[in-house]
Amino acid sequence: MPPVVLVEGESDRLALIAAARVRGEELRADVVSLGGITNLRSWLERRDPAVPVLGLYDAAELRYVLGALVAGRLLPAGEADPAAVARCGFFGCEQDLEDEVIRAAGPELVLQTLDARGELALFRVFQGQPAQRVRSVDAQLHRFAGTASGRKTVFAADVIAALPAARIPRPLVALLGAVRAAEG
Repeated sequence: MPPVVLVEGESDRLALIAAARVRGEELRADVVSLGGITNLRSWLERRDPAVPVLGLYDAAELRYVLGALVAGRLLPAGEADPAAVARCGFFGCEQDLEDEVIRAAGPELVLQTLDARGELALFRVFQGQPAQRVRSVDAQLHRFAGTASGRKTVFAADVIAALPAARIPRPLVALLGAVRAAEG
């Protein structure tokens, strides 16, 4: 039975699919966008116990993920620590997936991706705003990713599609490895 991979939102779902494609892997899992991490607990509580469940989350949500894994009976309460979360097949992004992707790609590749999408000129205007002038390019790119409707949904996937396989962010590589292990 193929595993289910739970991700916070559609941007994470598309990024995982893009990462599998870049790595030349067939993603044989049902990747489910939860529509927000707060839906994790209820999803886990009503899951089919015969289906392996894996996931991706932002580090700031670790405490909630631990509680959801305990409530969903994937993790015993006495073993609720960050290492146990990874052993359960849930992998955390340091800040969020966009941050992981920007660091993996580097600003130049992200700027090339924006240029290919026809958004580089918009980004340059954004950089000129007073509040942005004091931020690093990485921080500007991170903020820019979420400034327009629909941009965040495709931002990470577009950048990942431009990455060499060796530079796919660690949490996505770990999650894809867990999917392969759950399949076999």
